[in-house]
Amino acid sequence: MITAGIDCGSQNTKGVILKDGKLVAMALLPTEFDADLAAQGVYEQSMSKAGITKADVDRLVITGVGREIVKWGDTEINEVGAAARGARFVIPDTEIVIDMGADSCRVIRLNEDGSVMKYEVNDKCASGAGTFLEAMARALQVTTEQMGEFSLRHTKELATNAQCVVFAESEVISLIHAKETREDIAYGVHMGIANRIASMIRRVGLTDHFTMIGGPAFNKGLVSCMSKVFGREIKTPDNNQFISAIGAALFAAENQ
Repeated sequence: MITAGIDCGSQNTKGVILKDGKLVAMALLPTEFDADLAAQGVYEQSMSKAGITKADVDRLVITGVGREIVKWGDTEINEVGAAARGARFVIPDTEIVIDMGADSCRVIRLNEDGSVMKYEVNDKCASGAGTFLEAMARALQVTTEQMGEFSLRHTKELATNAQCVVFAESEVISLIHAKETREDIAYGVHMGIANRIASMIRRVGLTDHFTMIGGPAFNKGLVSCMSKVFGREIKTPDNNQFISAIGAALFAAENQ
């Protein structure tokens, strides 16, 4: 059986192909101003990489914030269900999924069978999300990748508390003027995000096995801060941006 999943995110759109439950192709494009066009693009690219055509695909499922825009899939699944399936597929002992996208963060607690027990969503001013990190990196005049590296070299435990992007950026600028180092400020920003996500985790229930997915999971400084706050290892799949697309393709196979 060949199934496809497309995750239409606010920043990037991802597509995958599964053949008999195995990942055979992936593609990613910026969503930009046309989610439908981006979805078509990743679908064509992923099929090309897999060496198949649309006629070979048994079922296509759409997920992500743009799923209601893309009307040509066979069906859709919400972001929580897709993230849960995808995370459990790539890391089978996953109990809590931290799904951090560009504009929001979801914390999902799973049952033993991988189904969703409960979840929390934080989309207040993009706090705890990718765009928040990007804004803080711009204030520090570094890339988001560099910000993670700087954070790992901190020597002081600064605290940053602002949740609104505008106020947080002002807070970072004030710390720069106070001659605090980039390393210490980056650490403080990451710890602030980790503490906000920790409050979400407390609401779904603390457990042992954490998996973080989404673009910000590439940020080693952020992952390190989360591990420190939660007192747990945070596992990050290699292809973490594609996990929800994988979950959509798995849902397609379940509902053939």
